[in-house]
Amino acid sequence: MDQFDLLVVGSGPAGRRGAIQAAKLGKRVLVIEQGKRVGGVSVHTGTIPSKTLRETALNLSGWRERGFYGRAYRVKQEISAEDLRRRLLITLDHEVEVLEHQFARNRVQHMRGKASFIDPQTMQVVKDDGEVINVTATSILLAVGTKPFRPDYMPFDGKIVLDSDELLDIEELPRSMVVIGAGVIGIEYATIFSALDTQVTLIDPKSTMLDFIDKEIVEDFTYQLRDRNMKLLLGQKAEKVERLPSGKVELTLDNGRRITTDMVLFAAGRMGATDTLNLPAAGLEADARGRLSVNPETFATKVPHIFAAGDVVGFPSLASTSMEQGRIAARVAVGAIAKEPPKYFPYGIYAVPEISTCGLSEEEVKERHIPYECGIARFRETSRGHIMGLDTGLLKMIFSLKTRRLLGVHIVGEGATELVHIGQAVLNLKGTVEYFVENTFNYPTLAEAYKIAGLDAWNRMGDIKSEI
Repeated sequence: MDQFDLLVVGSGPAGRRGAIQAAKLGKRVLVIEQGKRVGGVSVHTGTIPSKTLRETALNLSGWRERGFYGRAYRVKQEISAEDLRRRLLITLDHEVEVLEHQFARNRVQHMRGKASFIDPQTMQVVKDDGEVINVTATSILLAVGTKPFRPDYMPFDGKIVLDSDELLDIEELPRSMVVIGAGVIGIEYATIFSALDTQVTLIDPKSTMLDFIDKEIVEDFTYQLRDRNMKLLLGQKAEKVERLPSGKVELTLDNGRRITTDMVLFAAGRMGATDTLNLPAAGLEADARGRLSVNPETFATKVPHIFAAGDVVGFPSLASTSMEQGRIAARVAVGAIAKEPPKYFPYGIYAVPEISTCGLSEEEVKERHIPYECGIARFRETSRGHIMGLDTGLLKMIFSLKTRRLLGVHIVGEGATELVHIGQAVLNLKGTVEYFVENTFNYPTLAEAYKIAGLDAWNRMGDIKSEI
């Protein structure tokens, strides 16, 4: 039986960041990963694969150049599933190599195997070769992530009815696709395949989508999707899904409508991957979706020396926030001081087009009864936007009329997930509208949209502090 200061189950963003943080503090750390390679869901089936697929699709399809050359423009006329997979494998190999080097450099031990609790301090690990070992640790960090929710009524076959993990292994690109679930994952994949000229239909029982995003941004995003002929069947539910002898799939909706398609992607939710951990032996239990409850400041569970971080604890389920959760949890677990991260963090949705947001939405500002003003800039108003051939793209900032401070920044369009960090910095540093009006931005850049939106708001707010 081996004894460690920190035992980490899972090597995704939360697990690897927590493990390396504890190791940097001089602690003896072991990471257990049940996958074939380190990296967890983020590297192998989630964040990195979907973003690599997106970038490959945009590059090979010539999507970014169609503003100049028309919708028929292609970089590669016939794009295959193998074209997408080739770049994905190169990227994944690099990610795994970097992670293994980080573990080696920081002297983090790791092994492949399935871990489950024997008691609150001890876990049993069944290795790939069948060997069983017991590991004890002063503290344990559960960073097991999530897996796709697979309801019994869906006839999954891994070929034409798939979940988001299986989508990465398709053998050919479908001419038509139905995506069930208008959450972040469903929307990302729906828009990626739409950019590849697959006819996409998006179905969700809710009449709205992305309710945590500023409504004006969602409206602009929705307009862009409909403009390129994506069908959005919101407020409708797929009651029956069956494979046809022809090799297609037929869906029957709750309103009687029938849809025939080449492929169905079910992306309506994910489950915490806790079912194999034998949580009762540790005095823990998961909720109906397999998630664990934690203290939001320390990420400790109700068993004081057992921590959980990442997607397994629920919203916001971002790789970026999971890393910070893992770092904080590891510091607390080994008795180090852990500072709370800044209040505002960016949320990125890697759809086509991208959406990114930080701070309060206009709806949240209204709920708090804060007097406010908005500033809007469209990417086509910037010289860089013209150079890039952008007809769409919107940046919105919300300011307090009382303090003139930035309250929220919301972007839809090319490069949104990069641009948002300027707004994030100003938010966390409590900057005001004058920052955007009085500062110089590189020309020509899309970041100029901040100045345009700042001036738009400033003109509406009236000049109190500035002499411009």
